[in-house]
Amino acid sequence: MARIFEYFVVCGIGPEIRTLDLTKGFQGNDVMYLSSLLDQYPPSNHSLYPPPPPQLPTCVLPAGVEIYSSGFDSNDASTFPRSYPIVLTEGDGSKIYVSCIAFRDPVSEDIAEAYHIPANSFADKCICLVSRSPGFRVLRNALEELFALCFSPNGSSKPLWDVIAHMVSNVPLPTPGTDRVLFAIENCLLSVEAPPKDGLPHADISFQPLVQCLDVDNLIKLFTAVLLERRILLRSNKYSLLTLVSEAICHLIYPFRWQHVYIPLLFFSGVDYIDAPTPYMMGLHSGVDTSCLAMDGVVVVELEYNRITTTEDIPPIPEPELSSLRGEIMKLLYPNVVGIDQMKTDLCNSSEQLPIWGNKIWGEDHDLQLRLIFLKFFASLLSGYRNFIENSASRAFNTQAFLKKRSRSTNQPPEPMITQFLDSNGFLDYLDRGLGSGENNNNLLDKLQDAIGRGQNLISILPSSFIEPEIITISDPDVGISGSGAKYTYDRFPSNFRTEEQEEKRRQILAAASGAFDYSGKHTPSSPMLAGKDPKAGSLSPMERAAERERMVLDIKVKLQGLWLRLLKLGATDDPLSSFEYGTILALIESDAEGIGGSGFVECIREHIHSGWHCQLTEEQFIAVKELLKTAISRATSRNDVMTIRDALEVSAEMYKKDANHVSDYIQRHLISLSIWEELRFWEGYFEYLMEQSSNKSANYASLVTVQLIVVASHMAGLGLPDTDAWYMIETIAEKNNSGYKQFIKLRGFLSHIQQLRVGYWGITSIKAQSMSSLGLPSPRSKDATDEHQQPAEASGRSWVQSMFSRETASRSNSFSRVRKWASDGGNSATNENETPRKQDLSAAGQKKIQTNVRILRGHSGAITALHCVTRREVWDLVGDREDAGFFISGSTDCSVKIWDPSLRGSELRATLKGHTRTVRAISSDRGKVVSGSDDHSVLVWDKQTTQLLEELKGHDGQVSCVRMLSGERVLTAAHDGTVKMWDVRTDTCVATVGRCSSAVLCMEYDDSTGILAAAGRDAVATIWDIRAGRQMHKLLGHTKWIRSIRMVGDTLITGSDDWTARTWSVNRGTCDAVLACHAGPILCVEYSPFDKGIITGSTDGLLRFWESEEGGIRCMKNVTIHNAAILSISAGEHWLGIGAADNSMSLFHRPQERLGSFSSTGSKMAGWQLYRTPPRTVAVVRCVASDLERKRICSGGRNGLLRLWEATINI
Repeated sequence: MARIFEYFVVCGIGPEIRTLDLTKGFQGNDVMYLSSLLDQYPPSNHSLYPPPPPQLPTCVLPAGVEIYSSGFDSNDASTFPRSYPIVLTEGDGSKIYVSCIAFRDPVSEDIAEAYHIPANSFADKCICLVSRSPGFRVLRNALEELFALCFSPNGSSKPLWDVIAHMVSNVPLPTPGTDRVLFAIENCLLSVEAPPKDGLPHADISFQPLVQCLDVDNLIKLFTAVLLERRILLRSNKYSLLTLVSEAICHLIYPFRWQHVYIPLLFFSGVDYIDAPTPYMMGLHSGVDTSCLAMDGVVVVELEYNRITTTEDIPPIPEPELSSLRGEIMKLLYPNVVGIDQMKTDLCNSSEQLPIWGNKIWGEDHDLQLRLIFLKFFASLLSGYRNFIENSASRAFNTQAFLKKRSRSTNQPPEPMITQFLDSNGFLDYLDRGLGSGENNNNLLDKLQDAIGRGQNLISILPSSFIEPEIITISDPDVGISGSGAKYTYDRFPSNFRTEEQEEKRRQILAAASGAFDYSGKHTPSSPMLAGKDPKAGSLSPMERAAERERMVLDIKVKLQGLWLRLLKLGATDDPLSSFEYGTILALIESDAEGIGGSGFVECIREHIHSGWHCQLTEEQFIAVKELLKTAISRATSRNDVMTIRDALEVSAEMYKKDANHVSDYIQRHLISLSIWEELRFWEGYFEYLMEQSSNKSANYASLVTVQLIVVASHMAGLGLPDTDAWYMIETIAEKNNSGYKQFIKLRGFLSHIQQLRVGYWGITSIKAQSMSSLGLPSPRSKDATDEHQQPAEASGRSWVQSMFSRETASRSNSFSRVRKWASDGGNSATNENETPRKQDLSAAGQKKIQTNVRILRGHSGAITALHCVTRREVWDLVGDREDAGFFISGSTDCSVKIWDPSLRGSELRATLKGHTRTVRAISSDRGKVVSGSDDHSVLVWDKQTTQLLEELKGHDGQVSCVRMLSGERVLTAAHDGTVKMWDVRTDTCVATVGRCSSAVLCMEYDDSTGILAAAGRDAVATIWDIRAGRQMHKLLGHTKWIRSIRMVGDTLITGSDDWTARTWSVNRGTCDAVLACHAGPILCVEYSPFDKGIITGSTDGLLRFWESEEGGIRCMKNVTIHNAAILSISAGEHWLGIGAADNSMSLFHRPQERLGSFSSTGSKMAGWQLYRTPPRTVAVVRCVASDLERKRICSGGRNGLLRLWEATINI
């Protein structure tokens, strides 16, 4: 049974202290520090739920952690504990609800000693209860009871963490509308229940803060801004108020949903996200300064001051709905004012639908009536909208016809507010959720419109509340039984039990921090301009010779300094390239065999920079300096003088020319023609130098490696080094330093981002670049797993916000275009490094390839949600051995299954199978039967010949996500209830529940020859069973987010996850063989190429990657960048490869067969795949794709209910 509490978490100052700008160590009491996850229950090694979100420590203490000289003071309100809720949004839009209590707690003695923090210091700490259920009240009540129990003078009868463990592990999630769960924390009894599902969505909050902070007009203005999906920023000095108001306004727009970025409480250092161009709803503490932000178009709602400001007009709600809505709200909030003229006895017998509340204190009835007022507003505004739903190929709703009908009824032209609302994502999402699905059955908006038409009361549409819930009591058998009378009291919040490994790691971190602090206190760092510049170091020459050489070096340096300063002072009419200063510097650099001139020139520039020079040059000076630096680097390269090259690289990154258009042109990017940048040995040496010079050395070696590699990547991008070459060298260095795969993902994202910025600034650099490959990661060791959790919390918070913005449609499109640029070569040729044609550079031959036959198949009235390809062999009995034989079977939100025969041109629809009552999610077939699974929890089996319904298989308690027809009249199914079941079609019975997962199953694979089953899903765990032996073989742990795709061939299992990685596993050993971590988004599909023994992965970043096994790991041999959106399907055969993407683009790849007697290629087999054809694109959103490689057909199913069938071998 699901539990209401997922986690109990403690956040605060950990053993590795960082400031918000990532400076390590204790910097004083007036500095804010990053929060870390200190303790949790269940522990990190459990598999019951996905791990806590990485952004949690940053978000629960949004201001950061402050260190104080004193703790709680009853006379100082600023020291009081604070209790507040927050809401986190996952990448799929699901919400995580967190109740927090922040308080001052003593700093641990070992941390204080290691970082020399003053004795008896206190720091912010936060305890949290995390849940997927929106039970704000029970979360807060339970957390406050635990906090009171911890600091109670009477103590507790059990250790506090035992009380927490019992509550988290045993309190179930109540069944909506039927259960009430009672549980106790020590002597306090708490209860929790959920309303019926067929009513309004559960809102366990009070709407009173919203109506108390904003008057009626501002409430309606905010409501309108949310409906029109503006950028909305709530401001308040109370954390709770920001979350409660955000949640309340989201409930008031029901039945519509907020579709964009949603961060009710933004951490302070993320304030720059407010200038994001996409719609969002965010809350920010009033104390955070936003004066440096543009704020154009942002709707700023200051809750304490009842004030809304924006630079863009918000169109008003049209009449008569505005007056009606305003009047109903006024009647609810101020009944004594609205009804002041009314008699106490209503002589008119008014049939008022909403009661007059008088002086009644605000309660749940008021919340309900407020929600019904806004639902009634939607019923009036959208009156008759169901008559204009079309769900045609081009649109789901006839907006123009609806607006014309409304204009005739109101005698007013179409209002801007309702026009914008009908075009919003929220309205389109509402249509998409309701059309052809079971959601219409519980649509309260439609029910309310029908009730108003019949003159019924508004309350009649809600389920009855007179059913007495069943009481479920959760008791702790250990309380009051031992009889020992022992009491546990605490002067601080206690730590949970740590394993020996955790304790040892903590000691190492603190020991390193203590050593670094002592060293920095005893040694003064040397001048950065002189570091490593002693020419006498290691010299064995006699003293006189050394002194003479030193005088010569000094003389050259003095001359260079004078020449350099005069070069910078040349007038606007002087030409630096023909000047005496330029010629003399050039001669000193070229004529000096020992390199004193080159190194001296670079050093005098560095000294000038450190003296305060702003590094700006005129156009003429810019040309002169870049030529001198090129010469100095070339001479240093010939002498193998890495030190001079390194220093020149660093100073070149800082010097830029003055530009009237404010687009700086840095010298560094003009040095790309030098060959030294293509040499891995240089970058390895530079990385080692950075590691040696780092002042932030600590036990967290992986984070230090990542930071220094980011510096290296910045220089590579500044030079314009091709992305693939740069990534090859970065990846090679990271591998040698045992970086974990999460560090690889961070580096990949950073390098891609700055490459994109560079290309956006100056375009693609045209150079001849070597072709370099990306490497797969070897199986991670345990120490990698340890390092992965040491990432700065601030980075986790920012990456979480960035992932939320990437869910925006516009942002996602831009992200895909960025990724394509990142993966492309630096040249101007028509192919990237893997010979993949670029879309913008298609040649005439490329244009010829796209002229192929595409047919549109119409028949469904709802979005296509499932597609299955029936091969030629399976339809033998029906159509004979025809060359073009083969079916496609589709399922839809219209609850039907349709069989299509492509050989019947013009009448492709062969049969329609009806029987499901909700959306069809999965389809399979064999020679005689078709089987389908649906959201109605059922599995239906039809006869393919007669199309008659044979069996209805019932037994799942959740929507069916996967079906597979097996030999011997058996069916294998998986569902969101976490079970995998095997059925006997002949007896209509479930033979066995062959597998159980802790969460919804999203994908499964079965080998009928061996009886091995693999399934995975939302619990981020892939599980393998031997069905014939009736045992579970392995649980494959490693992914951190949902697993969406799985493929099993022989002893190899491949999984793709939302954590941006794919993994290969050994079925027999149950071990991870490799982590494939080069994508920039969730991996939606994986495929195995049997001929090549290679792997193909597709991601939301729009990239296809071809991987091949090599000695020591798996290497990415080829990238394909021809698709704009998420790759949904990959189907591989011996010589053909079919691809389908979410933007309705498809492609077919071919690998030419080797001729008999020809020499086999010694290169990569996976790189041999070549683009064969791709059809013209159309504007549509695709949900599923299926490929028939034997017939060279690919079929896609769109949200508009249309199927697009492409036959690649038939030209128009």
